[in-house]
Amino acid sequence: MASLPPPQSCEELLARMVAIETVNPECGGPAGGEAALAAQLEIIAAQWGLATRRCPVGSDGAFNLLISSVVSPDAEWLLFESHLDTVSVEGMTVPPFQLTAAGERLHGRGTCDTKGSGAAMLWALQDYARSPGRTRNAGVIFSVDEEAGMDGARAFAATELRELLPKLRGIVVGEPTGLRPVIAHNGALRWRTITRGVAAHSAEPAKGRSAIAAMCQVIAALEANFIPLAKRDYPLTGRAAASINVIRGGTAVNIIPDYCEIICDRRLVPGETSAQALAERDAALAGLPVEHDCQYLAPPLPPENSATLHAWLQPALAAQGIDSTAMGAPYATNASHYAAARAQVLVLGPGALAQAHTKDEWLDRRELAKAVNVYGALLRLPS
Repeated sequence: MASLPPPQSCEELLARMVAIETVNPECGGPAGGEAALAAQLEIIAAQWGLATRRCPVGSDGAFNLLISSVVSPDAEWLLFESHLDTVSVEGMTVPPFQLTAAGERLHGRGTCDTKGSGAAMLWALQDYARSPGRTRNAGVIFSVDEEAGMDGARAFAATELRELLPKLRGIVVGEPTGLRPVIAHNGALRWRTITRGVAAHSAEPAKGRSAIAAMCQVIAALEANFIPLAKRDYPLTGRAAASINVIRGGTAVNIIPDYCEIICDRRLVPGETSAQALAERDAALAGLPVEHDCQYLAPPLPPENSATLHAWLQPALAAQGIDSTAMGAPYATNASHYAAARAQVLVLGPGALAQAHTKDEWLDRRELAKAVNVYGALLRLPS
């Protein structure tokens, strides 16, 4: 693929992106898939005369890729963002790593979430880079690990983004929103709770202590005294939520289990904090011998972190026939980490949530083309 000429259309670019497996390792994918796709995007960017920068994520060699067109060191920046990874392909009924067309539908893993956004953003960027009279710097961030830990967004927000903040107009995060602007969304707080016991032969259970029995008490306490507290409503994003979604314990049918774990999910609406939710959890489990670890947080995206950017780009959306009315969403995205770093950010991309993560994931080719026009219009908006 490295010797191929640059793609001649956005659909061809999307096809090349879909062809590289980037299933997140936490979803059963192979290591190195995101890096392989990023390397191919580097080659294509170089063919188009665009600059590239590998932005390290952690210590294991992972990296985000920033592809940019720089007019001047003093010019304003506008950034776009799309994640490289996808969810599992298990059970798919279409070829997951081949872009296939059925009428106006383009099928393949990641077409909707979010390689379609990424392809449209990069196609718009290369077209902008050839335009006369450019006034702003622009770039596309291809981030890693969105589908699991959002480590790529977290790392970019803590490092490279801080360099750009003084001159940053904002970041448009690509997720399937039907090309309508999402200015607020809920956050996700997750953790593992552990109970421990004493292993013994099941023929003499009194000599042991069951970690599963202890976990039953924990679950009962959470169901009674913690989960019902997740009831706050937020006008744009809906209601908070809490659930216990994974349980593991025991090693054999004839051994009293000495270990059990559950993994919990708490959806936070704007205005709620992880500290509040964890305090409620701890109060519900007071007196029970438990341990907690593997905490993960994608904070909520409040609308004030999108207001200025939304007002600025509304005319461009309207000119493209897009309903620019502000929307909210119940899910979490990388946008929350950029907002936490004080960037103006909103979520805007082709496709719909119902098309993502499905057995026949697809994106309407007309919406892909429209996304190119929308992103291109934003790049050309006056400052």
